[in-house]
Amino acid sequence: MTKSNVAAVILAAGEGTRMKSALPKVLHRIAGQPMVCYLINRLSTIETDQIVIVTSPVLKKEIELFSSVEVVVQDPPLGTAHAVLAAEEALKGFDGDVLVLFGDTPLLTEGTIQAMVEVRRGKNNPALVVLGFSPDDPGEYGRLVKDLNGGLEKIVEFCDANEDERKIGLCNAGIMAIDGKRLFQLLNVVADNNSKSEFFLTDIVGIARSKGWGCLVLETDDPDEVMGVNSRTGLAEAESAFQYRMRLSAMESGVTLQDPDTVWFSFDTQIGKDVVIGPNVVFGPGVVIGDNVEIRAFCHIEGAKIDKNAIIGPFARLRQGTDIGPDAQIGNFVEVKEARLDQGAKANHLSYIGDSRVGAGANIGAGTITCNYDGFLKSHTEIGAGAFIGSNTSLVAPVKINAGAITGAGSVITKDVEDNALGISRAPQEEHKGWALKYRLRKQANKDKMEKKAE
Repeated sequence: MTKSNVAAVILAAGEGTRMKSALPKVLHRIAGQPMVCYLINRLSTIETDQIVIVTSPVLKKEIELFSSVEVVVQDPPLGTAHAVLAAEEALKGFDGDVLVLFGDTPLLTEGTIQAMVEVRRGKNNPALVVLGFSPDDPGEYGRLVKDLNGGLEKIVEFCDANEDERKIGLCNAGIMAIDGKRLFQLLNVVADNNSKSEFFLTDIVGIARSKGWGCLVLETDDPDEVMGVNSRTGLAEAESAFQYRMRLSAMESGVTLQDPDTVWFSFDTQIGKDVVIGPNVVFGPGVVIGDNVEIRAFCHIEGAKIDKNAIIGPFARLRQGTDIGPDAQIGNFVEVKEARLDQGAKANHLSYIGDSRVGAGANIGAGTITCNYDGFLKSHTEIGAGAFIGSNTSLVAPVKINAGAITGAGSVITKDVEDNALGISRAPQEEHKGWALKYRLRKQANKDKMEKKAE
């Protein structure tokens, strides 16, 4: 869909009382991104002309921090129709199709959004299209009642439905595509003569029918798509549904997941082809992985780029600013942050590499750390191509180990090491004959004396 006279109103006034949180409900995260951002991004992808978020005075500033779209206030909150009516000034002069969406439904797809607009613009020019779904258990959802011609006759809330209407399996998702030329004509007729004294958006179906305007239903075949998040339990369920989508998409794109249910993706994870991912791997935001990479079990990766043919893990942690070059290897219990490892570089055991550049083919021995922070500032460590860093070396930044240089195991390196030189910093080894035996005898005698005294 190209820009074609479509606007969207996202209802996001709920303060998330059942979430038991100071954070607005729609800003709780699914796979690392606030829920409402999923809708905004999808609407942007299909080139929606205008997006308006309707929220409460309390939440306006917080939502504006996460969004560049227009935010308007519903005050006081008098129902869903009243909420859409709050966007009237923002949509002044707009006569295209208006999508009414909910900020707590992050799984709604672009395809369904497009289909709703297409149906609204289709045969007989209906005033509005309502999104429906058929869950395994309809529960207390509102029911969509169709007429003999397949049009939408009315929406009945469960509490107001009769026995026959409650048997209907087609439920109301609340999401609509409405003809903008008629939207506010409908909204301005909605009354609050109900038990809650609120203005319900669902009432516009009956109003449209009374004017002789048709209404239609578009049914999604995936109930997860319209899952609303109203609690921490719902948040977990939406996360699970999103992760299922991501895992399926990854495998269909040529990625091997050895234990799919234990791999967790971020909303923006990018993975090349022929990548193998082991069990219990977690991706945070900002991860890009090239082709033929192997990520072994129990790795945590965020804000990192991994080039082709690299091997990561098991039990590795790659943090923000990590750039792993082609054919490089990061092994068990290695942590990397704000560092680049060039082609073929290796850090296979028990190391921390931060604020560093590791040259091509360099080898980082077990237990090596870059001491990059002095309590006030962070400094840089440079390790040249082909350098060999001995086990248990501490590299005190700023420092440079030049190409081909070697550091002796157990060294604390505070000065630059020249090309192909050996850098070593060790106290001379001393040996005191018989000392260990004398030590043990003395300690045992003291212990015996204390135990006898205690008797």
